Amino acid sequence: MHRSDPLAQESTAPSGRSPQPALRLKGYDAADFRRRVLIRGGAGLDVDYGDHVLNPDLDPLIDRTGTREAAVLVPVIDCGADANVLLTRRTQKLRKHSGQVAFPGGSVDADDASIEAAALRESFEEIALEARFVETVGRLPRYFTTTGFRITPVLAVVSPGFDLRANPDEVDDIFEVPLGFLMNPANHRKESRVWQGRERFYYTMPFGRHLIWGATAGIIRTLYERLYA
Repeated sequence: MHRSDPLAQESTAPSGRSPQPALRLKGYDAADFRRRVLIRGGAGLDVDYGDHVLNPDLDPLIDRTGTREAAVLVPVIDCGADANVLLTRRTQKLRKHSGQVAFPGGSVDADDASIEAAALRESFEEIALEARFVETVGRLPRYFTTTGFRITPVLAVVSPGFDLRANPDEVDDIFEVPLGFLMNPANHRKESRVWQGRERFYYTMPFGRHLIWGATAGIIRTLYERLYA
């Protein structure tokens, strides 16, 4: 599958918060994204993010020593003045998180040389994204889920020219969302539902026919707070 234009959708009004001078907004292109990641560097990567951030009572329920290591690629496509973020929709046949919007990625294997290697391997297995088009530029803090995963998001800039193909056993759809849309906090909806007798809060980011929520929305929110808030 060749990459296609994202769904047409305009961002709403930008946040009223002023960025720090070192990160003054110049747009949402891939070069600016890379610059923001390099300025931030590895600071704060030891801070845990996850489902417990909006739900502090969940923190004691997260077994940080028993969680499974996972890695996802956060692919920012260099496609001109406005970069896009590549996302997938997981197939309905999967046992966990079926039908959800996700970043390409999965469990870290014992023979993976690094977190980055795992994210690249999984991306190739899921959507045939070749590593030669991908420049990894940094990481986000680990994201803990109540389903037992410790996810490390690997930030990357993807050069044009790639040809994607969804693995039908894992992915139903591959699509792109403008980075500017995802980094606009007006598009981050804080919602809640009752789970196991208690109200649980989470972010959603509706985009066209897609609903981004769960860990994927949480990772996107973390990206916004670290680089664009």
